[in-house]
Amino acid sequence: MNFFKGKGAVVAVAILLAAGIGVGVVWHSSNSSPKTSTGGLMTAAGLPSVSANAGAAPVIGAPSGTAPVSLVSKDIIVGTGQTALSTSTVTAQYVLMSWKSGKVLQSSWPSGFTAPLTGVIPGWQQGLPGMKVGGRRLLVIPPALAYGPAGSGPIGPNETLIFVVDLLAVK
Repeated sequence: MNFFKGKGAVVAVAILLAAGIGVGVVWHSSNSSPKTSTGGLMTAAGLPSVSANAGAAPVIGAPSGTAPVSLVSKDIIVGTGQTALSTSTVTAQYVLMSWKSGKVLQSSWPSGFTAPLTGVIPGWQQGLPGMKVGGRRLLVIPPALAYGPAGSGPIGPNETLIFVVDLLAVK
């Protein structure tokens, strides 16, 4: 699975063990944000915790500290189905939380949401390719990859967004 566009060199690879929870791998390149893939619930400093109960709406803990300035993409559950590509149309369920307030702003549970990745915010366009059906992914999206200074609906100006996405289908 390649999370990086272009030929960016990997500058750090670390294997993280969480007692009884699973193993994750963190990738980072000089021109990309860190990406984490895990087989279970795992949190990094400041990132919200996310439940790993497949098929149930995710429970998201409040974030802490300063919001990341680049996209964070972290698998909570690694799917086993078809892989999403940048050109895919995805069917997903999501919960959207504000980093600033720690409050849920929107949820597509239980009805779901279908859209081409080319038609969603850049944070989804960059954060979902490589995800497999059956997976759950945490995306922390900075304002520049979301709704920027204008905001949208319940999303305020320059809001860092926390999405937890369960991928249901890929076309």
